[in-house]
Amino acid sequence: MTFEFKVVLDAFPVLLQGLWMTLILVAASLLLGIAIGLFVCAGRILRRGVIYYFANIYVGIFRGLPETVMIFWVYYCGPLLLNVKLSGPASGILALTLPAGAYLAEIFRAGIEAVPRGQVEAARALGLSEPWVAWHVVAPQAIRMMTAPFVGFVTILLKNSSLVSAVGVAELFYRAVVFGDTSYRYLEIFTTVGVIYFCLIFPLSLAAQYAERRVALRQQ
Repeated sequence: MTFEFKVVLDAFPVLLQGLWMTLILVAASLLLGIAIGLFVCAGRILRRGVIYYFANIYVGIFRGLPETVMIFWVYYCGPLLLNVKLSGPASGILALTLPAGAYLAEIFRAGIEAVPRGQVEAARALGLSEPWVAWHVVAPQAIRMMTAPFVGFVTILLKNSSLVSAVGVAELFYRAVVFGDTSYRYLEIFTTVGVIYFCLIFPLSLAAQYAERRVALRQQ
């Protein structure tokens, strides 16, 4: 079988539509996951109260469930329990957001707890307010610690976004499958999809490696 570039050119507009949906899914899930992750992270750091126990349960559940199970459960079981029928994209975003919140909460917590306690205590001893300490002492160092794992998680989220094709969401992989089934040119279609994912993920992987090296150099 020969590789026909004309097939790639014909499929490219369709794949771009799917890529746009993929980026929407990832961006929405990431933003919502960050919001949930910050709240859950705060609960984990408090180490007491109802929020702490809720945060532990949340992280334990959603880090232990495969994303595929979450996608099918939200799409098929959610309406049975909540009597609300979500669209495919909404179900996909929710199913990706819930585990994203759990993983991001742990990334945020690890970054914050990596800041030396001595620096925090020294800032408090100088009479600086808690908001000032949090913003000027903890946050800059914690963000540096979080950058590499955060970028790494974004690459995982990009890969997992293809799973929502199982419930009919017309993202990149779904569009590729439909076009391949109608044209029977699977070699060209899935090779192109692989190149697109590589172009998205490889720069993020390089950025994560660069961030890790910067943090390592600062710690020396």
